[in-house]
Amino acid sequence: MPQDWLLVDDRDSLTHACSDIGKTNIIGIDTEYDSFRYFREKLCLIQIRAGSFTYLFDPLGTCDIAALAPLFADPNIIKVLHAGENDIRLLNRDYGFTFNSVFDTHRAASLMGCTHLALTVLVDTYLGEALGKSKSIQRSRWDTRPLAEEQIEYAVQDTRYLIALYRIMNEKLQNEGLTQKAAEAFDKVTATRWSEKKLDKGGYLKIKGADELDGHQQDRLKILYCWRFRKAERTNRARFLILSDQDLINLAAHHVDSLESLHRSGLISPAKIESYGKELADLLNTAPSSH
Repeated sequence: MPQDWLLVDDRDSLTHACSDIGKTNIIGIDTEYDSFRYFREKLCLIQIRAGSFTYLFDPLGTCDIAALAPLFADPNIIKVLHAGENDIRLLNRDYGFTFNSVFDTHRAASLMGCTHLALTVLVDTYLGEALGKSKSIQRSRWDTRPLAEEQIEYAVQDTRYLIALYRIMNEKLQNEGLTQKAAEAFDKVTATRWSEKKLDKGGYLKIKGADELDGHQQDRLKILYCWRFRKAERTNRARFLILSDQDLINLAAHHVDSLESLHRSGLISPAKIESYGKELADLLNTAPSSH
């Protein structure tokens, strides 16, 4: 198959891409983001399919992604997404983009009674094409450059069939008298907005092993749990990368009240002690103790 994509990473390619996209009345949109390693999802790639070509816009590069705003807002260009809530949330959060004329294949399939709504299933069902999706690529480092060939192919695949899906599914919605319901569903997708994660103050009790701790230990677990959340929020790192749930349980269950005792305990790795040891020692020194 000839290459059907272009990485947009300079002013000339940006101008060409926006001009080409603006000539069509239907585009497919997807994004790649990292919600695994970051506290706030990090937008790493924006894919736009125009005709038989996908443009890959790099929000981590030097291109002025804001140039896409008129295309997304244009009511005369239909934007086809699959389960597009998160895409729209992040694009609005990071760039203030607003959308008009959205068609969501996930919502459309649900309205038509499909029970399996994954894009791979819809592409197979409606187009008879096999869409190979690798979990390892999905969880790969989308925030590193250059992107691997496997990542680029994965990203392009996500948009390659959206426009063809739209044509078939839109006709079926019309034939089944679901156009109005679909429009209402798509409006809800369009209106989604990103919101900050909130601390679940009772969440520490849901950690495996919390029910085996005594009252004082649970109090320490709560303090550690809240500290981890705030630390993750401030540093934009996933909570498990700061301390795992098991780390929290271990620290709560043992008497640690100084950096020295934390080193001696072996409860967490030397790397985590290097990063957070002083804070944790100070925190645990003032925490309730049963000793």
